[in-house]
Amino acid sequence: MTAQIFLALILGGSIGAVAGYLGSLMLSKRMALMGGALGHLTLPGVALALLYDFDVSLGASLFLAFGVLIIWFLEQKTKLHLEALTAVVFSASLATAFLFLPEEETDIALLGDVSQISSNTVLITVVIVLGLFFTVKSIYSDMILASISPDLAQTSGINLKLSNSIYLICIAVTVALGVRIVGGLMTAALLAIPACTAKNISTNLSQYIIASTVAGSLACVLGIIIYAITDIPAGPLIIISSAILFLISLFKLPAK
Repeated sequence: MTAQIFLALILGGSIGAVAGYLGSLMLSKRMALMGGALGHLTLPGVALALLYDFDVSLGASLFLAFGVLIIWFLEQKTKLHLEALTAVVFSASLATAFLFLPEEETDIALLGDVSQISSNTVLITVVIVLGLFFTVKSIYSDMILASISPDLAQTSGINLKLSNSIYLICIAVTVALGVRIVGGLMTAALLAIPACTAKNISTNLSQYIIASTVAGSLACVLGIIIYAITDIPAGPLIIISSAILFLISLFKLPAK
């Protein structure tokens, strides 16, 4: 196994783990597809990063923040629902990305790329992932309670605005990291499928969280190993591996 593949496994495994962990919360809050919309928002930033040769996750983060600000501004100016505004902005973002995205770099932007990863990139990513884990853990129970009963959460002294803001920031950062390994089109699957897999095989919340985290990491590791063997882009292989794990979980449904 080459050093490059080893670095890719560490990077992919860590990103997959935090995506699965956060995805378990998103599925509980019925927001599993939100990662897809945010993934589309990153594409112009990814295109700029590829065009001017700087870090893809940095470009994704910057444009994601810009896109979220636009959505927030439009929400203040119109009476349209957030979902509708998000659809408008991410569609425009996708079209804009293709205006200046180099044709030879299209596959990287859409499908991700793990072929050129430095040790510094891996180190920074692992640190960010650890920060995401601890941050999500600090609000996890509050967000679950809020999804069950917002009124009960408020009477319990939970600052819902703060928790929601932290939650959305965590989603945005995770999507920006995920773009590196699966591209801008498949981030929703990176977050959602492990949680669905875990839901099938878990009997309590603790099992659900652990299974979702492990399933996310395992799918990324399997996808990257198959990429190393076949040279097929790792992004689709990661999502296919995740989907296969989900299908396997159907045969392990807990007894009712």
